[in-house]
Amino acid sequence: MLFHSSTIQHAASDTLNAAVHAGEHGGGEGGKVNFGELLHHVYDSREIELPFIGHVHLPHFEPLHFGGLAIDLSPTKHVVFLWLAALMVIILAITAARKISKSRVPHGIGNLVEAFVLFVRDEICIPNMGAAGVRYMPYLLTTFFFILFMNLSGLVPYGATATSNVSVTGGLALIAFIMIQASAMRAQGFGRYLKHLTGGVHWSLWPIMVPIEVLGLFTKPFALMVRLFANMIGGHIVIVSLIGLIFIFKSYIVAAGPVVFVLGISMLELFVAFLQAYIFTMLTSLFMGLGMAHSHEGDENGVSGH
Repeated sequence: MLFHSSTIQHAASDTLNAAVHAGEHGGGEGGKVNFGELLHHVYDSREIELPFIGHVHLPHFEPLHFGGLAIDLSPTKHVVFLWLAALMVIILAITAARKISKSRVPHGIGNLVEAFVLFVRDEICIPNMGAAGVRYMPYLLTTFFFILFMNLSGLVPYGATATSNVSVTGGLALIAFIMIQASAMRAQGFGRYLKHLTGGVHWSLWPIMVPIEVLGLFTKPFALMVRLFANMIGGHIVIVSLIGLIFIFKSYIVAAGPVVFVLGISMLELFVAFLQAYIFTMLTSLFMGLGMAHSHEGDENGVSGH
């Protein structure tokens, strides 16, 4: 059931291969280049490539059938790197906790993790959610580090960017949606939460306002899903397009330009990995804070009414 980026990979590969083939005077297949190999960081597959070992096929399980629906739970390359990112988050958290417990003055990895924790708390959580949002710090920190490690995994050799798979970003957005609604219900109460869906307008306008408000609940996580997916896959598409210019023009003079630009974009991708983890976490806390803020508005209105 996972969405694979193979459609984009094959489209980019076919387009660039067609350009190379068009430039071949002989018209043979000898000049055709497999640009799909250049997109291995974002291309999902049933195998992973390991150094000194080569391609390793992942296990395949029979799909589970529920009525007319078939669910394939076989792991793919993106799933493997998603698990690795989760494992790295766990190891980082345990190591940092042990370092800090041994010394009241953190140093090394403990100091580094504490800096990120303080940044998420003081620059993301409290400004958007207030002091009441500190209780959601474990979720925000897990989201930040999990996305960060998935983004960075695509920048290392033999790695893959799990966040370039829309199923992964969709799963993250689904969890964010649940947390946004849960925090709003907890702060407002279920009755007031349902009441805010009416927009405070006259009951005669509820048939118009309620669908709009309900649709707005889903557009926020949908935007989170698409933004993260597009930004993480976009950089790799740009890189493979620039490298493709070398094979299209077949000139050492032209090759210098794309190589310089690819190095620059690779450095930019490192910045984007941190930026997108920050943006996803920040917007999630902002949407949670907006839902929690309705409870304070209701309290103020109640006080002013007296």
